[in-house]
Amino acid sequence: MTAVRRTATWIAIAIAVLVALFPFYWMLRTSVSPQDQVFFDGIALLPTSFDLSSYSRAWTEGGLGRSMLVGLVVTAAIVAIQLATCIPAAYVLSKVRARWTGVVLAIILGSVLIPSQVTLVPTFIGINAVGLADSMGALIVPFVTSAFGIFLLRQQMVAIPDTLMEAARTDGLGHLRTLTKVVIPMASPGIAAFCVFAVFVHWNDYMWPLLVARSADLRTPPLALAVFQQADTGFDYAALAAGAVIVTAPVVLLFLFAQKRFVQGMSGAEIPG
Repeated sequence: MTAVRRTATWIAIAIAVLVALFPFYWMLRTSVSPQDQVFFDGIALLPTSFDLSSYSRAWTEGGLGRSMLVGLVVTAAIVAIQLATCIPAAYVLSKVRARWTGVVLAIILGSVLIPSQVTLVPTFIGINAVGLADSMGALIVPFVTSAFGIFLLRQQMVAIPDTLMEAARTDGLGHLRTLTKVVIPMASPGIAAFCVFAVFVHWNDYMWPLLVARSADLRTPPLALAVFQQADTGFDYAALAAGAVIVTAPVVLLFLFAQKRFVQGMSGAEIPG
């Protein structure tokens, strides 16, 4: 009975994986099909012929070259700044004893529960007030820190034994050297997991760039793909699918490269009692 249950479990998992991956396969299939055969093939799982010109059309007519560069700069800047703010904050909340740490942690957890859409309008008004609208700064400044990142890294650092902290203080290490020499290396799985998560979120962000990126030179990949879809492309579904493949490929490759660290970091985070 155990073998039958195990077999049924694996069959259910395989079916779920196929259902989840099928839209991505169909996107890839559409991107390599000639435009006049996208629907002509009917329900055929494999295209009758291959045509890679849709990738060239998506790259040039959709302006994906410039948008990929903008997305890379914006995402890298956000991740770097968030690491610079979240790591010290998580260290203080986990390893520095103070009365107010519990209150600050409660505020941070409360802010995680607030949907990002609620803060869009106030943030947009603030960005306009300081004159950053329609600039690279408007795409970066609102995300200089992350409440989720502070919480995730704090949970990683809580698991570090306090005896190591005491040993570091005995050796004469201050907070900065303890953070860089002891805490960060031991919390590296959580840091890697947060980096992957942050890249996913900000590379795929569509709503905020739609509000502040009015110039064509500031379009991020999802926004450029949406503009390309709305343009008079003659319903070029092959090129749209090719553009979706181009935009999706970097984050898929990142996840495949860092999936072990990501799973390790996310599963290692302890939930406070």
